[in-house]
Amino acid sequence: MSTHDDQGPTRQQIYLSSNSGFSKLPAIFGVLGIAGLAGAAVTMGDHEQNVSFYHAYLTALMYWLALGLGGLFFVLIQHATRAGWSIVVRRLAEHAMLTLVPLSLLAIPVAFFGVHDLYHWSHTDTLDIVLQAKAAYLNEGFFQTRAIVFMAVWIGAALLFWRWSTSQDKAADPVAITHKMRLASPFGIMFFALSLTFAVFDWVMSLDPHWFSTIFGVYYFAGCVSMIHAFLALVVIALHRAGHLKGIVTQEHFHDLGKMMFAFTVFWTYIGFSQYMLIWYASIPEETDWFAYRGVGAMLSLSIILVVVKFVVPFIGLMSRKIKRNYTRLGIGAVWLMCAHMVDMVWLVHPPMAEARHNANPFHPELNPTGVHEGILQFGFVDVATFVGIGGIVLATFFWALSRHALVPVKDPRLAESINHENF
Repeated sequence: MSTHDDQGPTRQQIYLSSNSGFSKLPAIFGVLGIAGLAGAAVTMGDHEQNVSFYHAYLTALMYWLALGLGGLFFVLIQHATRAGWSIVVRRLAEHAMLTLVPLSLLAIPVAFFGVHDLYHWSHTDTLDIVLQAKAAYLNEGFFQTRAIVFMAVWIGAALLFWRWSTSQDKAADPVAITHKMRLASPFGIMFFALSLTFAVFDWVMSLDPHWFSTIFGVYYFAGCVSMIHAFLALVVIALHRAGHLKGIVTQEHFHDLGKMMFAFTVFWTYIGFSQYMLIWYASIPEETDWFAYRGVGAMLSLSIILVVVKFVVPFIGLMSRKIKRNYTRLGIGAVWLMCAHMVDMVWLVHPPMAEARHNANPFHPELNPTGVHEGILQFGFVDVATFVGIGGIVLATFFWALSRHALVPVKDPRLAESINHENF
């Protein structure tokens, strides 16, 4: 049964008019972004304030970076597998992928200005023999060089695939461009996997330089995939309500987006539990301490909340076929997952800051001779301001791209197949 008539999608369905509400969003989000970052920057001053600022900034950066990297992965994997169902939402993922350009630039403060406020290993006067052994890798020069490489890979891949796809809309030979993207996508996946993994090792895992996990990059990757599918569902719902993409992105596509949200909820849980279980079972001090100061006080409460909001609720809520095929319920699930991802980022980034600021520092055992962790959680204005600031820039970029190109790749040779996609 076809879900669309034989005349194909109309211009009104796949192009945003200049007087639509979406055309104002880039300016609105841009102003919010600049105001948020400016407001957060005002809070900087002494060392303690700078520590709070950069931890809040890193938390917000890693949250929004998950959206851009999720968009890049979505585009690459759809081309590599030659998927048909996703073509009608792929352009939206391409615009999300384009946010890697400003996100990479927004990573510069972390890599070049906040190193000493974030990373204990950057203090070369340490007598810690573990850090001395890791100095060949964990040093400022190499850290910043790697950051430049990550940014170049993300910006290059995002711009390349975005330009190929948008130029296809007016190309004389769109099939040739499709083949070009298919051939390049496996190489893109390889560079994506390496850059994501080592960026997360550098920017998040090295906050506690004694601790390590070989699957930490996969853990973050699972959140990226959940984020992009939730974001795509929300954007399409908003476009439907504005009269766009109706009959193009159908209930069948919502069902598939919901299935991916559910699948990567389970995958994230599997990776997170595997990481915890193996460390708990081995009970090696330098590994268990990472969980120890997330298992007391407010951090314990946050750990329990994380399990509930990112696994228990979405697992139950997204299991039903009826929910995945209902726009309103799926939209609620998407918002929930995106909020849960923020809880996850706070859980990853904030504990080392709280430990350091309250003399329960795993990096300075002499400051904590009892070995007791306080588990304090701090969250305030600077956290909200940095989240709004980076998020505003990201969403301004997304809606800027959205308003200047077709909402679907109109000359993709398999567009009709995607429009008529059905689940069985």
